[in-house]
Amino acid sequence: MATRVRSFSKINLGLAVGPLRADGFHGLTTVYQTLALHDLVTVTARPAAVTMVRLEVDHPGVPGSATGDAEKNTAWRMVFGALGRMGVTADVTVQIEKRLPVQGGLGAGSANAAAALLGLERELGQALPQLERPELAAEVGSDVPLFLLGGTVLGLGRGERVVALEDIPATWCVVAVPGVGVSTAAAFRELDERQGPGFRDQGSEGGALTFQQGGSTLRKLSCAYAAVWQTDGIESNPSGITRADEAEERVLAQRGDLAEKTAPDTNLLDGVSDPLLALVRTGIENDFEEVVFSQHPSLRSTKRDLQGSSGEAAIFAGLSGSGSALFGLYRSEADARAAQHRVQAGGTRAILTETLPRQGYWHTMFAE
Repeated sequence: MATRVRSFSKINLGLAVGPLRADGFHGLTTVYQTLALHDLVTVTARPAAVTMVRLEVDHPGVPGSATGDAEKNTAWRMVFGALGRMGVTADVTVQIEKRLPVQGGLGAGSANAAAALLGLERELGQALPQLERPELAAEVGSDVPLFLLGGTVLGLGRGERVVALEDIPATWCVVAVPGVGVSTAAAFRELDERQGPGFRDQGSEGGALTFQQGGSTLRKLSCAYAAVWQTDGIESNPSGITRADEAEERVLAQRGDLAEKTAPDTNLLDGVSDPLLALVRTGIENDFEEVVFSQHPSLRSTKRDLQGSSGEAAIFAGLSGSGSALFGLYRSEADARAAQHRVQAGGTRAILTETLPRQGYWHTMFAE
């Protein structure tokens, strides 16, 4: 019997980009937030003498078995890697029904990989050991580990080192999907050029950024969390991921230490009743916006449409990842629908959805 998994998307509530590291990656600090928007991933698996992994996709831009490049797909790599770590040979078919934009900054490919792993484990009745799941996820892609937590998540290192934050309540969201594409590699290169050779990484080898430039709230947050990583035993886990309940307990246990190491307006765990408003008040930003908006001026106009004004203004609007998707978060469905209409009137596709807290993420993961 096949297992169907909802492959949820994400947005970035701010993204601070550090300089190029010795390993070829940029250090990042970001706050991920999962959304109810999703692809569907269906997995069928049975033990076999020889491993065979077939990948069926319904989008011409997604690698699959029919086009002979399935090995490039994160879902294929996740399944193949998981079987190897389990020591199991199996005949596996993964079907991906694409509903999310491809290369839109919503983490669709990474989410597909996490969903494929969950479906495979249920099909085989066997799960990877707790530490091996995030290790494999980090090997497959920088955004994959966040989808093994869900909800509101702090991402460090190259984004793969994740800790659960206090969850943002379900909030109305509009995702704008422009027709233009953004090259992540090109965006990184231009950002490097703008930052210049004097921009140096002072982060730890473990991946928690501690560099300070421009007063970015996310960079300050990374400084605070670096102390947690280095003192609570997370460093012993190479992947830097823990179960949500453990992560929250560890972070809360360190609140006193965080308060000493973080400016008061950047401490998100100080009992504020609305963590989204607390985050917005700190002045979060996405470092990619200055680069991407200069390359594609129409995206700046779309962000203004998402932001709105007066009574219908967004709580927050911004670019997700390196784009090209943008998003706005709203106090009511009426405000969100008004923003959707503004964006569509400007000629850009706009999708109405909600943020997906951690509990809802896991309770709705499997599509029966």
